[in-house]
Amino acid sequence: MVTVHNVVAVVLVLNALLSVFYHIATERMQEYIPHPYGFFDDAMVQAKYYISGIFKGEPHPFEKTPTRRMNPIQHFTYFAILNILLPLQMITGALMWGVQKFSAFANALGGLPLLAPFHSLVAWMFATFILVHVYMTTTGATPLEATRAMITGYEEVEVHELHVEEVKDKKAKGKK
Repeated sequence: MVTVHNVVAVVLVLNALLSVFYHIATERMQEYIPHPYGFFDDAMVQAKYYISGIFKGEPHPFEKTPTRRMNPIQHFTYFAILNILLPLQMITGALMWGVQKFSAFANALGGLPLLAPFHSLVAWMFATFILVHVYMTTTGATPLEATRAMITGYEEVEVHELHVEEVKDKKAKGKK
């Protein structure tokens, strides 16, 4: 199990590094930065949708666009995972792995009696994210719709009335 754990750890770190490179190179890093103005209100609207609206068949409160693919809760979640959980998991894992080499630093943080359970707690948080993520993939029009979108890269999205009007206005301006 130690070998499997270490292989998964290396894959996780390599995936994180490749992801950072991709998002910087394609300038898509902005997608993962929540904007504080109006964030709390928007997050509450999204939470209300997840709690009841989704079960009543109400339309999604936020429109997906090529530049804004995530809702406020997704923004916060991915920001927390990428900037808090992933670094904590990597740092605690590295300190536990090299506890003999970095004993002074590891001991300053409580040593193995604190690092090991904290590392496990962060792992459980990742597992919780994965379970919720898998559940959320079943909340589309059909249970496999979101999974198909992840595999193919194409997704059917709701078109809000406001967006339809904006597209009509742009087309009208282009013809003049």
